[in-house]
Amino acid sequence: MRRARGSCQTLRMEGCLACDLSTGLHTLPGGLIHRSDFWLVEHCIGPLGLGTLIVKPERHVTSVDDLTLAEAAELGPLLRRASQVAKELVRAEQVYNCLWSHAGGAPVHIHYVIQPITADQLTRFGTHGPALQVAMFAGGDTPRPDDVERVAAAARARFSIPEPA
Repeated sequence: MRRARGSCQTLRMEGCLACDLSTGLHTLPGGLIHRSDFWLVEHCIGPLGLGTLIVKPERHVTSVDDLTLAEAAELGPLLRRASQVAKELVRAEQVYNCLWSHAGGAPVHIHYVIQPITADQLTRFGTHGPALQVAMFAGGDTPRPDDVERVAAAARARFSIPEPA
């Protein structure tokens, strides 16, 4: 059952960056890329590279075990689709899917980081996996907003194409 946008009783939690980005209290370069019944897809605002997508529940949730059955049922297919889109956006060698749910040592709004990894990134940083993500954060190279806008538009177009049955 599709509910009205924004009708969830816990849509936004005060002081939550993920909620603030979704509701427009903070600027979200690229804007909303895709919305399913329970999940949102946006471009990452951090230094994890162009084409890195965030998949997060619209409802403020701090743990996977707090997802409803309907939210959980929608998650797997959406992670698969977001991974396909991210891979296509930058011609990635691999796509990392990571659940992040802490900030400052405290649980926060869960979000899956769908990070396309290119051969150039592996060469430039000389590492892979979690060490690559740490190196990218240490480098602090956040994609330019105009590049994010361009990639987000391409991602939006790819999400609008129905998957073959």
